[in-house]
Amino acid sequence: MSEPDASAPAGSSRDLHHLRRLGPFLRPYGLGIAGAFGALSLAATTVLALGMGLRTLVDEGFGVGNAALLDEALMALFGVIALLAVATYGRFYLVSWVGERVVADIRRAVFDHILKLDPAFFEVTKTGEVLSRLTTDTTLLQTVVGSSLSMALRNVLLLVGGVVLLAVTSPKLTLLVVLVVPLVVAPILIIGRRVRRLSRASQDRVADVGAYVEESINAVRTVQAFNHQDVDRAQFAGRVEDAFRTGMRRVRVRAILTVVVIVFAFSAIGCILWIGGHDVLAGKISAGELAAFVFYAVVVAGATGAISEVVGDLQRAAGSAERLMDLLATKPGITAPENPVALPSPARGEVVFDGVTFAYPSRADRPALCDFDLKIAPGEKLALVGPSGAGKSTVFQLLLRFYDPQAGRIAVDGVSLREADPGDVRARLGLVPQDPVIFSGTAWENIRYGRPDAGEAAIRAAAEAAHAATFLDELPEGFASFLGEKGVRLSGGQKQRIAIARAVLRDPAVLLLDEATSALDSESERVVQEALAELMAKRTTLIIAHRLSTVLKADRIVVMEEGRIVATGSHAELLKTSPLYARLAELQFEPALVRSSLG
Repeated sequence: MSEPDASAPAGSSRDLHHLRRLGPFLRPYGLGIAGAFGALSLAATTVLALGMGLRTLVDEGFGVGNAALLDEALMALFGVIALLAVATYGRFYLVSWVGERVVADIRRAVFDHILKLDPAFFEVTKTGEVLSRLTTDTTLLQTVVGSSLSMALRNVLLLVGGVVLLAVTSPKLTLLVVLVVPLVVAPILIIGRRVRRLSRASQDRVADVGAYVEESINAVRTVQAFNHQDVDRAQFAGRVEDAFRTGMRRVRVRAILTVVVIVFAFSAIGCILWIGGHDVLAGKISAGELAAFVFYAVVVAGATGAISEVVGDLQRAAGSAERLMDLLATKPGITAPENPVALPSPARGEVVFDGVTFAYPSRADRPALCDFDLKIAPGEKLALVGPSGAGKSTVFQLLLRFYDPQAGRIAVDGVSLREADPGDVRARLGLVPQDPVIFSGTAWENIRYGRPDAGEAAIRAAAEAAHAATFLDELPEGFASFLGEKGVRLSGGQKQRIAIARAVLRDPAVLLLDEATSALDSESERVVQEALAELMAKRTTLIIAHRLSTVLKADRIVVMEEGRIVATGSHAELLKTSPLYARLAELQFEPALVRSSLG
């Protein structure tokens, strides 16, 4: 699997060709783009036409004292202003609409793609980095596509049209302009490279700031519990200062670029005006031609200066486009085969691990499972027991096909997970994690997460089965109450019962319980265990167990150590035959109950 390189060198975006990668997003709005280009061309043409009017006014109006021509010129100017206003409105509206629409599509495409990426991607990529691409980079593209790009095109048209009209007005003076152009363009090319490097570096530093904020806010209770605020303030201030210094280096370089362009461009205009003035005095050109020439020279100089400004934005946008397109080009490691094998119906709930060896991408040298063999019969309740790091949670991760093993085979109902559609496999599994996730929303929405098409009656029935309905009805708005960011309005046990209700609503063939009652008090555990007992009676159940009450309900107990199965049997058998299990029982389970089991 490939992933975007968050540590890529700042100068990795060397030119604007990355903006071409926006083509697929621009293509559906060709009509709007054509309309915007037409309005833009009309606006540029009206500006250039002013120069011809100025020439006529000076030579035929002022030169011969024609007052009527002055009146006509004023009326013509009003007409040009009206035409320019209409064209500018059309350009601004259409370009802004295209920019908003394209960026909305990009955001949707990026988010849709992120949801397809497997957990291995997020092991090596910061969440803040992904959020920066989805927000900061798309906002920059919105500015460029909806404004800067049209400004660039407008000024290119003015530059080209101005140069052509310069040549028509005075070839001699135009030759001087052409000789000066390289002096103006050279700084854009040379200093522009530096701007690009600093732009990418600035975006990366802003991403670092976002990543730190996201991590700190998510762990704000831990931050405050350990009185870590002063340390976090200092570290955050350091990241902000890094972003500021990098941004200011970019600003300084862009300012230097602008100053150099202005100095060269307007110095050239001064020289040309001096030479042209001598030609007027010598009778080689008329005063109107010189006035028109100066007008076009100012237009060309202004367009060149504007382009130098816009190029900086375009270069930053090229960096953003590169980052976004790299993210969209990232291939998920877990995908459905071209012709997936259908899982048998009705589901039986058989699970098989055959010679499975697996190491997480971030710990490739330390296998989490080694030559792991396990078969769970349909309807069997199996408990996984072992010390921390034994590989119990990895069994769940692989069964959900968040990862593929490096060796071996995993099958559900006789079909290898690699040959099936991951969505079909996960539809047969129901997970109740040890740390349940509660989304910002109502209880209806959180429980419905288990089955999006479920009606309110089914949701309430699931909540009652999980013994969650009572406390939900006591909330201010009942099931319609907002549960807060990550469920802050709920206790740990209440969150656990919401997660259990999701699993009940899903009605899976295989139930995965990561010690689903660990966060409950004794009374809550009793009622939830009753609900789980009914739920487990109809399906295959895998349990990561830390409590003896859970272990005793299992048909079989598997003891794991360092990614291997070291013992299998019932609770009483393992207490006698497995020293590891006996030690875990003494340490993790209730000692009195362990002794009574031995007695």
